[in-house]
Amino acid sequence: MNTEIEFSIRRATLEDVPSIRSVLYAVRREYGVLWEIGANDPELDDLASNYFRRGGHFEVIENMAQRIVGCAGLYPSTSRRAELGKMYLEFSARGRGLGRRLLENMLAAARQNGFAEVWLETSSSLIGAITLYRQFGFEPDVSAALTHHCDAAYLLRLE
Repeated sequence: MNTEIEFSIRRATLEDVPSIRSVLYAVRREYGVLWEIGANDPELDDLASNYFRRGGHFEVIENMAQRIVGCAGLYPSTSRRAELGKMYLEFSARGRGLGRRLLENMLAAARQNGFAEVWLETSSSLIGAITLYRQFGFEPDVSAALTHHCDAAYLLRLE
């Protein structure tokens, strides 16, 4: 099975937002992580302002039918730190190295933009994602002020 043929990764466009939202909600439902399910997600509602115009990066994964099955985004939270967010893969796209490729792309973008750290918050129920983050060197950030919908934070120092 050649993942390169079956799936492609590209930069997200504003037209992708409804499909990105569908991926996020499907994965959250699957894991019982039901925050922000509704019509609005401020980060996604204005993808251009929240990612692209701030020097961020957002990618999607499409299958052969050009249906979006995964995504990840990165944006600056300070001059030295980027935040990784919205990294989700539908069940059909897992186990093929796509999450690894997305994360590699996000970290390359962080390095290219001169960030010293990448931070993320997540739910401890997303064990596969946390395992991937740890494989890349992310360490728990116990000092983080967590939001109501995330109970874990991780930090990767790039320097």
